[in-house]
Amino acid sequence: MAVPKKKTSQSRRNMRRSHHAISAGAHHECSNCGELTRPHHVCGSCGHYDGREVVVDTATAAA
Repeated sequence: MAVPKKKTSQSRRNMRRSHHAISAGAHHECSNCGELTRPHHVCGSCGHYDGREVVVDTATAAA
């Protein structure tokens, strides 16, 4: 079984972990309703993508 010869210092351990931080997800504003959405995803509130309606909202279409 492999056993380290020397103790890893806190500095070396933390430098190795420097890339483990979680970054904030990217969001942009929907051009139709202004809701924050993920890039390259259909807007969940209005169903628009790239300036056109992709998903028809059944609640407003039935009324």
